[in-house]
Amino acid sequence: MYELTLIKLIYFLHLTSCILLPISYFCRMEHKKVRVRFAPSPTGGLHLGGMRTVLFNYLYARQHKGDFVLRIEDTDQTRYVAGAEEYILECLRWCGLEADEGPHAGGPYGPYRQSERKDMYRQYAEQLVKDGYAYYAFDTPEELDAMRARLKTDDNPSPQYNHIVRPHMRNSLRLLPEETAQLLAAGTPHVIRIKMPASEEVAFTDMIRGEVQFNTGTVDDKVLLKADGMPTYHLAVVVDDYLMKISHVFRGEEWLPSAPVHILLWRYLGWEEQMPQWAHLPLILRPDGNGKLSKRDGDRLGFPVYAMNWNDPRSGEFTKGFREMGYLPEAFINMLAMLGWNDGTGQELFTLDELVEKFSVSRVHHAGARFNIEKANWFNHQYLVKADNRRLAQLLMPLLQEKGVQASEEYVANIAGMVKERCNLVNEIWDHSFFFFQQPETYDTAAVKPKWNADKRQFFLEWGSVLETLSDFSLAGIEDSFKQLATSMNMKVGELQLPLRIMLCGGKFGPPVFNIAEMLGKHETIARIMKAVPVFDA
Repeated sequence: MYELTLIKLIYFLHLTSCILLPISYFCRMEHKKVRVRFAPSPTGGLHLGGMRTVLFNYLYARQHKGDFVLRIEDTDQTRYVAGAEEYILECLRWCGLEADEGPHAGGPYGPYRQSERKDMYRQYAEQLVKDGYAYYAFDTPEELDAMRARLKTDDNPSPQYNHIVRPHMRNSLRLLPEETAQLLAAGTPHVIRIKMPASEEVAFTDMIRGEVQFNTGTVDDKVLLKADGMPTYHLAVVVDDYLMKISHVFRGEEWLPSAPVHILLWRYLGWEEQMPQWAHLPLILRPDGNGKLSKRDGDRLGFPVYAMNWNDPRSGEFTKGFREMGYLPEAFINMLAMLGWNDGTGQELFTLDELVEKFSVSRVHHAGARFNIEKANWFNHQYLVKADNRRLAQLLMPLLQEKGVQASEEYVANIAGMVKERCNLVNEIWDHSFFFFQQPETYDTAAVKPKWNADKRQFFLEWGSVLETLSDFSLAGIEDSFKQLATSMNMKVGELQLPLRIMLCGGKFGPPVFNIAEMLGKHETIARIMKAVPVFDA
């Protein structure tokens, strides 16, 4: 009995010891000011997943009265694209998610472009070499290719530079110290690689996924400093997060495999106590099939995956974005928030302030979130209907100008108010209102031709004359005059309204027909009737 009690006590103490570290870690983090960062590479359009990362960072920072930092990770100069940084900033401005610190705003921990911080990274890489946690690798591209070709098998199609391979390569772990010194003195091109342990368990507590464990034997010796002196993402992200006092990191789950490298770098550099808490966000999945949503999926299925239009200067490829396709930023934000998160109440529509108040990492899903363009359109419709008509007019003006249409903002605003209930996107307002801006060139007369006769022709000619003298060209005045004339001519109002609609619009569509006439005005309404009557007669 005593042996059983002792075993239970030992087991309890073991569990307690395992729990104490995470609890103490979280307690320590609670006393730090919340500082989060979004760290994109300026290489192309800003994907939905990146914008959701921006949003979750922003919500967490605002909720905890912390700082939201924008850092441009441009260490890979071969992939740098001119204009991409400005594009990223504009995407954040459009959504109202601007950072507190960054290249655009400055701040106490700048510079905020990694290319401008280049000189500071080498000292940390060299310190890791000095402490035995990293090493110089002098292997040429040809030697690396030969190694991969030699070790490639069906079971191992992409051999890694790891603890098994490194004893056979040209690096400072295999070379004599004097040989290494000679190579360095001669300026021989080299990189600095982390020395990953052969078999060590590395664990951390993810804010979304809980306890996550890795064995270092499955991870290769990542390059930390490249031959051109620029750091790789792995070194730069740790150094910058430390120097910028980042407390929490929200990033996509595709970065999970890199976590053991980053944890060890925090440990090897002596900063483990300051390591931020991590939250690896679920992937945004394609609508059909499996896998991460990509630009190709958008091209294939006909919807945007970038926040804004992106014109790639390298390839000349143009990709449409949510903004230019007619989505409102508040709808875009709301849609993004619901991709992998909910507040547990069933509520779907949130203002940005409500999201700041209600956002909780504990409600972020573990599994991937499937993108649904119909749902995105539904969100936009909800906000479009509630939007101020003058604001919609301002958004429509560029489209009207492209089409050579001249109209006052007030006129466009009134039209937007008439048709927005029928629209999901701002740009669809044109599809439902183009006839307000241009006379019909063709008429869908098939539905009225069989019932068109001389009496109806006479009605419209006489009504045109009535309208000329109508002093009250309002909705009520127009409708009353129409019905009074129809009654006096012993004709059915219902049989006359469809021909009128087609005369004014060209087809069987649009808002209530007398509203259309009121909006067009007296002279334009009469002109369209007189133009259409001969076509109906033909």
